[in-house]
Amino acid sequence: MKTKAPTLRQFQDRFPTEESCLEHLKLVRFGERHACEKCGKDAKFYRIAARRSYGCEYCGHQIYPTADTPFHKTRTSLHDWFHVMFLFCSTRNGVAAKEVERQIGVTYKTAWRMCHEIRKYMAIVDGDEPLGGPFKTVQVDETYIGGVVRGKGRGYKGNKMVVMGLWQKGGEVITRVVPDRRKGSLLPHITANVKPYSELHTDKHGAYTDMGTVNGYWHKQVDHDAGEYVSKDGATTNGIEGFWAQLKRSINGTHIHVSQKHLSKYLGEFEFRHNRRNRPATMLSELMLSFAR
Repeated sequence: MKTKAPTLRQFQDRFPTEESCLEHLKLVRFGERHACEKCGKDAKFYRIAARRSYGCEYCGHQIYPTADTPFHKTRTSLHDWFHVMFLFCSTRNGVAAKEVERQIGVTYKTAWRMCHEIRKYMAIVDGDEPLGGPFKTVQVDETYIGGVVRGKGRGYKGNKMVVMGLWQKGGEVITRVVPDRRKGSLLPHITANVKPYSELHTDKHGAYTDMGTVNGYWHKQVDHDAGEYVSKDGATTNGIEGFWAQLKRSINGTHIHVSQKHLSKYLGEFEFRHNRRNRPATMLSELMLSFAR
């Protein structure tokens, strides 16, 4: 059964103060008790006033929950960091740095850095286990990301970036920024990310010709030029195309423009949310845990 994501009220009840955020980090990293590095005793650690640290009940040795994390030496409060992570996990279309600036009252530069740090960790959490396998279906497609250049028609591709996607029916999605739509650019990502003997669904794009001779794939194609959405033998790319539609709505509506340099970070963010669409209640806890490691 699909679980619900935490509401804003539930988030605020769980993390009402800076102190509660620091305590959460301490528990995740060190637990209620652990062996003190200095005296070796199994100890509780108590909060040290005016510092982001806790002291051993026996010898006073201090531990710092934010050490070796993105929160170390940050001037931004933990409460603000946690709030922005909540925003990223509770929206379908992503969060713009301008919105973060407005909500927590930091500079745009700080908001921008926070957003990209969160996207980086979303991608780390998500990982990329190969898709498919025997009796499993993976849809493969590619799309263009980028705006229209003034004076050029919508078909102009000079300013656009190519992204390919692999979408498993009932499972996860993997995306990659690629230089072009040629077979030499697409095939290595397919063989690296789709297990042998998978059922592969593509459109009639020439780069996918002869995919049935690779890795034991069972290749089916849908002919969009003939008006097909589902072929007679059941091939479709509707799943990955739905993912593209959501991605483009976010980029065009929330972010307006995404540069080639940072596109992979945005893709990682959307993979993270899509791949947890059936367990939204775990998104925030998974993301917070990655920051605490």
